[in-house]
Amino acid sequence: MISGYGLLVVFAISILILLVSIIKFKLNPFIALLLTSILTGFLVRMPISDISSTISSGFGNTLGSIGIVIGLGIVFGNVLSESKATQSIANGLLSKTGNKNAAIAVTTAGFLISIPVYMDAAFVIMMPIVKYIADKTKKSLMIFICALGVGTIVGHAMVIPTPGPLSVAANMNADVGAFIFYSILCAFPAILVGGWLYGKRFNKAEAFKMDKSEAEVAATATESDENMPSFGLSMFTLLFPICIILLSNVIKAVLPADSLIVSIASFLGDKNIALLIGSVVAFALLHSYFEKSFSDVVIEAADSAGLILLITGAGGAFGSVINASGIGDFLVATMSDLSIPAVVLGFVLSALLRVSQGSTTVALVTTSSILGPAIAATSASPVLVGLAICAGGVGLSLPNDSGFWVLSRFGGISVKDTLNSWTMGGTLAGFSAFAVVLILNVLNSIIGLPGL
Repeated sequence: MISGYGLLVVFAISILILLVSIIKFKLNPFIALLLTSILTGFLVRMPISDISSTISSGFGNTLGSIGIVIGLGIVFGNVLSESKATQSIANGLLSKTGNKNAAIAVTTAGFLISIPVYMDAAFVIMMPIVKYIADKTKKSLMIFICALGVGTIVGHAMVIPTPGPLSVAANMNADVGAFIFYSILCAFPAILVGGWLYGKRFNKAEAFKMDKSEAEVAATATESDENMPSFGLSMFTLLFPICIILLSNVIKAVLPADSLIVSIASFLGDKNIALLIGSVVAFALLHSYFEKSFSDVVIEAADSAGLILLITGAGGAFGSVINASGIGDFLVATMSDLSIPAVVLGFVLSALLRVSQGSTTVALVTTSSILGPAIAATSASPVLVGLAICAGGVGLSLPNDSGFWVLSRFGGISVKDTLNSWTMGGTLAGFSAFAVVLILNVLNSIIGLPGL
C-alpha cells in the first residue's frame, strides 16, 4: 500500500480513468466502475488476493443495504404511472394555482412525480400537459420546460426512494426519516429559485402554440374522467410510504426506546417495509385504473431495475476499494487540514463528477461511497453531508448527460435553449439547495437540530 499524497495522486488518476472510460470510450458505467476499481487496487498496491474480495464485498454490502428498496421504488413508481395517478397529481396542482402561477404548479408537480417515477420518465409523462398549459396561458414554452426540468431533477437527485439519494443515505449511514425530512426542506427553495424565479427570464419570449397533433396528445393527457384516480387519492398514495417513515421517526423521538409502540414504529418505518407497504397500498387503491396486469407492471419494474442495481452496486465496489486503500480517510483529513468543511467537500466532489461524466446517480453513489466511511469518524452530520452530495448532483447538466437530451428532444427545443433553461436553472437549484444545507449546518452547530 502507498500512503500520503501518493494516495491523492492515485485518487485523481482513478477518477480520470473512470471519466475517460465513460466519456471517451462510451463504456457503460457498470463496466467502467468495475474496471476502475480493479485498476485502483493495483495502483495503491493492494494485495491481488484482496482486490476481488474488496470489490465483491463492496458490491454486496451496497445492494444488501438498498437493493430491495430500489426494486420496490420502481414498482411503486410504475403503479402510479400505469394508473395515471401521476397525471392526476399534475392536473390537480394546476387546477389550484390558475394561469398566473402555473409555473409553480408545474415545477412542484415535476418534483413530486419524479420522486417515485424518475426524472426522464416524469418529464416525458408531463410534457404533453406542459404544452397544453403553455398554449392555454399564451406564454413561452421555455417558462414551463424550465419549471418542469428543474422540478424533476431536484426530486430525482434529492428525495428517497430514487436510487441516488437512497444510496447516499445508506453510504453515509444517515437516518432515512431525517434524510427525507431535510431533503424536502432543501428541495422546495431549490425548485422555486431554479424552476420558477429563474424561468421568469423567458416571460418575453415568443408565446407557444400547439399544432394539431400536439393538441390531440395534450387533450388525452389532461382529460379528467373515470379512468383516472382523483387528485386526493393520487396524492395520498404518493405520500403514504414517505409519511410512514416520517411518522416512525417522530414516534421514536418522543417515546421511550424500549416501548412496544417504538418497536412497531421502527419495523414499519424501515425503508424496505415502508415502501413494500406503500406498493401494496398503491396497488390496492389504484389497480382498477390499470390497463395492464399487476404482474406486467412488476415485470417492467424488474427490467428497469436491473441496470440501476448493477451501477449502484459497482459504485459501492469502487468506494470500497477507495476506502480500503485509505484514500477516503486521507482525502477527508487533508480537507480538514485545509479547513474545508465536510459538507463543502461533498458538494464539490459530487458536482465535479456530475459535470464531468453526466450521470447524477453515478456522481451521488461514487461520492458517498468514497466519503461515507471517512465522514463517520468526524463530527460532521451524515445527513447534511449526504444532502450536500445530493445538491452537487442537481445542476451542471451538459450534453454528456442523457437527461439533457431527454429534455431537449421531448421539449422540442435547441441545445442553446436547453442550456439556458435546464442547465442554468438546474445549476441555480443545486446551489440553492446547497445554501439551505449550509444554513442548516450552521444552525445545527449552534443549537443542534433534531435528527442531525
